[in-house]
Amino acid sequence: MGLKRRTFLQQAGLALSAWGISETGLSVLARRYQQVLAQPTRRKLALLVGINQYAEQVCDCTPLRGNTALNGCLTDVALQQEVLIHRFGFQPSDILTLTDQQATREAIETAFLSHLTEQARPGDVVVFHFSGLGSQVKFENAPEALQNTLVPVDGILPSEENPTIHDLQEETLVLLLRSLQTDQVTTVLDASFADFGRFLQGNLRIRSRPNAPSGYACDAELAFQEQLLTQTKLSREQVVQQWRSGQLPGIMLTAAGANQIATEGQWNGFSAGLFTYALTQQLWWTTPVSTLRINLGRAIGSVKQLVGSNQLPALSGQKSQEQVLSAYYTLPTPASSADGVVTAVEEDGKTVQLWLAGLPASVLEYYGTNSLLSLYQPAATPPSSKLKTADEAPGTSSDLGDRPLLQVRSRDGLTVKARVATTDASSPPLQVGQLVQESVRLLPRNISLTVALDTSLERIERVDATSAFASIPRVSSVVAGEQPADYLFGKNLPQPRTLAALADDGLLADATQPATSKTANDTPAAKSSYGLFYPGRAVIPGTLVEGEEAVKTAVNRLTPQLRTLLATKLLRLTVNEGSSRLGVRAVLEMVSPQERIVMLQETVRAPWSMPSSRLVSLLAGNGVPTLPIGSHVQFRLSNYGDRPVYFILLGLDTSGSAIALYPASVTFSSTAPRLSLQDNVIPPEQTITIPQNPLSDWIIQGPTGFAETYLIFSRSPLTQAFAALETAMRSKGDARQVNVLLDPLKVAQAVLRDLHQAGAPAVKADAPSDSYALDVDSWATLSFIYRVAEA
Repeated sequence: MGLKRRTFLQQAGLALSAWGISETGLSVLARRYQQVLAQPTRRKLALLVGINQYAEQVCDCTPLRGNTALNGCLTDVALQQEVLIHRFGFQPSDILTLTDQQATREAIETAFLSHLTEQARPGDVVVFHFSGLGSQVKFENAPEALQNTLVPVDGILPSEENPTIHDLQEETLVLLLRSLQTDQVTTVLDASFADFGRFLQGNLRIRSRPNAPSGYACDAELAFQEQLLTQTKLSREQVVQQWRSGQLPGIMLTAAGANQIATEGQWNGFSAGLFTYALTQQLWWTTPVSTLRINLGRAIGSVKQLVGSNQLPALSGQKSQEQVLSAYYTLPTPASSADGVVTAVEEDGKTVQLWLAGLPASVLEYYGTNSLLSLYQPAATPPSSKLKTADEAPGTSSDLGDRPLLQVRSRDGLTVKARVATTDASSPPLQVGQLVQESVRLLPRNISLTVALDTSLERIERVDATSAFASIPRVSSVVAGEQPADYLFGKNLPQPRTLAALADDGLLADATQPATSKTANDTPAAKSSYGLFYPGRAVIPGTLVEGEEAVKTAVNRLTPQLRTLLATKLLRLTVNEGSSRLGVRAVLEMVSPQERIVMLQETVRAPWSMPSSRLVSLLAGNGVPTLPIGSHVQFRLSNYGDRPVYFILLGLDTSGSAIALYPASVTFSSTAPRLSLQDNVIPPEQTITIPQNPLSDWIIQGPTGFAETYLIFSRSPLTQAFAALETAMRSKGDARQVNVLLDPLKVAQAVLRDLHQAGAPAVKADAPSDSYALDVDSWATLSFIYRVAEA
């Protein structure tokens, strides 16, 4: 390591001291990390349950086409199974799955005892996952009358002739978990327990019964509980208290907090639980220094983008407060992140089938034919010595040619067919189980916005809305619940106040409390007030007005917001902190009223490393971060490569307005601004802070809600983006660096053109003319999603 690089690392260490992180604190974290590395090999067992095919007399609703109440639960099982095997080293024979008709109450309980309780020994790792319907049930003969339950496939609703309830009760689940000899247990519940009187929430399916049944607990279930009580030496009061307090063995991850909805979404070709997909996708990208809380916080951010604040995944359990805790108590293998795995090799040895759930679902939906993936190969030399030479042309990579490439030919849901794109005879034969990593992302140039029309609208309203949306370029409409959609158009219907209150109470809510009856105090809505909503029906700020208006008038009024939302969609499609090979890091810091690290994001596949920053991530990661209104913030950006990196900051504040960081050096010729690209460049092995004066240039504004910020980095100057920014910036009367962006769609489109141009010449030459080709060696987009709260 040369003198210049040593100086850079020393500067980074000084920055850690400025954040209040001492060398002693880092040593403690390092020792804990080494303890995880030193743990002996343990057996890893998993029981995965997924149920789509609920009969009407079980789910209390009209099933979808094909007699399925849900569509994504079997996908959830596959998502967990693949990530457990290929990222956490579970043996396929140690994973038991129960799906649809296999998943009766008795079968689930029997499988838990035989596969988990009887086999797990102290120190072994256990995972129990359930995707399906949850319910709230009032038992007439159970010691605890009001309980949450998991609905098995044979959980027939009580009737006058047979008032028995056959669900798997919360008390039973607690006792099953207590029957394990190990405390290294993870319970994942992608279901919800509140009864909202409906099965569709906006454009998403709710994973709970719409109404709470009342009846008698099954005698067989009560007898089974008595056996477990004797075995575990617990009283029923202790069991109830453990569920209510969240003090269950190990950790429990739930898709939603109390009184909240757990939902499943649909994308082009597949459906899945929003939480399960977001969680497992983050686990494909995880590295040995990522903690469970970091993974969960990023998964929460992904769920928020689809549902808003109506679904906030929760963490509980006796180990939930441990800061240095890896997902499933296991370090990922190999240490490098991945985007998918080879699941089949055809006879020709050149065509493969890939499971590609390591990419964000929104990206995979648009993943174009001819996108390139590389086979993972462990580095032959330590990352710190793999410095690229200065004479390499911008946008090229000495690594790309060394990695066998696969070219995407087609996609069916989460399964991709690809063919070898390189002809190196020395390359080893393709094998099932080989990990793959993204190399070139192809995105269509004509991406549009799809708006679902809420089912609460009258037929004439839907007709008028369809006609109005058809006149807006790059916007289309569909009927809610029938097709994938980005957002929802509808009226401002009354919402239970409990949802809004929970959104303000915090993010890691206690998910184990039983849901209470629905609140009668609903939020009043303006009559005939139309607006835009997330697919989970949380309102998008700034889209509702008071008073009556015609549908077409409302759509015309919402057109600017639709352009902003389309711009945001384009930016989200560039997020690639898990696959980028550009060596950058960004730390969001609050500088007033107190100094603290809020959030850290960095690329994990770059051929350079910053060990100290990876340890800082342990301190920065704790759910979705919160910033108080009125706080002053800044970003600390680091380029730990050997060539300059250019960047641009764009985002969406809590009012729904697009924002941008304008360079400090702005000159005006008559009324036209001129931006200096030199303000938005990071020299090699340097760290800068933006904005230059956070005490005046970036103050967090209300209202409360979620905000998202995107930092886009490129090896080449973002010339077209800055040209668009010049025309979109506000007048010279407002000198704040972080300010409103007037035409975000033009800027977002220009960013994509710049990133396309930054790629290697061969990448651009092979790309179809109707696609953007984004080269992971040339760009990185880091996403920051945080909550703004009252001070």
